[in-house]
Amino acid sequence: MIFHLVATLQKFGLRKVLTGLKFGSGQVQVKMDGPNISVDIRLAPNYFPREEYGIVEELPNLVTPGEVLPFAKYLRGHGTYVNDKRELIASVAGVITTIDDHVSVVPLKSRYSGAVGDVIVGRITEVQQKRWKVDTNSRLDSVLNITNVNLLGGEHRRRSEADLLAMRNFLREGDLISAEIQAKQRDDTLVLHTRNLKYGKLSQGILVKVPPHLIKTSKLNFHNLPYGASIIIGSNGYIFVGPTMNEDESTGGYVQNLNPIPLPERQVIIRLRNCVELLSQSQIMIFDTTVTKCYEASIDLGYNIKDLILPEVIRDVASVVRSQVEEIVVET
Repeated sequence: MIFHLVATLQKFGLRKVLTGLKFGSGQVQVKMDGPNISVDIRLAPNYFPREEYGIVEELPNLVTPGEVLPFAKYLRGHGTYVNDKRELIASVAGVITTIDDHVSVVPLKSRYSGAVGDVIVGRITEVQQKRWKVDTNSRLDSVLNITNVNLLGGEHRRRSEADLLAMRNFLREGDLISAEIQAKQRDDTLVLHTRNLKYGKLSQGILVKVPPHLIKTSKLNFHNLPYGASIIIGSNGYIFVGPTMNEDESTGGYVQNLNPIPLPERQVIIRLRNCVELLSQSQIMIFDTTVTKCYEASIDLGYNIKDLILPEVIRDVASVVRSQVEEIVVET
């Protein structure tokens, strides 16, 4: 790790500036001559102390693939199979759950499965004949047919040959979009549509990826926050943070606003991004309330934007957010 640090410094022209190293309690202190550089290196086991987060060495009902489950008379569910000896075997790593006489293993980490009506955020990966392939954090790339997108001005008509030739004028590889799941095929491929003007191409902003199970189910996924920014919480674990959204019917949702964003708005967007990452690392459910509580707590505690990635700051802000969310639940 230290050699990698020295190589990185030399890469940027900072030769012969490393004068002293000190090791202690999982941290490396680096002293440098010349430029005013502060380096904070933390070893992985000490980044999040296990005792401070209440992490236990063993979890109850936790099984690994191939492990025999002590439920011989139960019916097998998801994450299990029966071998030649008629034994019930776990096929994934996860936690055993039983419902009546059914036993299943819920995986600790899985891809987004999707449901009809879910609002998602995705990235175009390929332009094909009459359709786009979209990365939606699912097992397979999702499909967006050209018949399921808006034309300029929200015009309703049959797609012509000219529309097929101009598909890259609508969307191209790398573009971020918001869409809704229209259908789910037999092989679990998700079919998307953007026929509502609130869906379409996303312009300037930041994409944050979090585990899908941390996204709280909600009827509202688009939020204009009072801080001068907006957030789209995709059910697939992709969250887009950007400037305040304005629906424009004349563009059909496929024209990007590339005007420069003022510095105060950029700072708000970056703080919101760090707040989403903070909630994800703290295993707190992510929805508009927790995001706003985290944003306000980070300001009330006096932390700078860059401080929100430090483990001790994450611990302080997360404890405040948890207590505030618990108070809301008790009141309701």
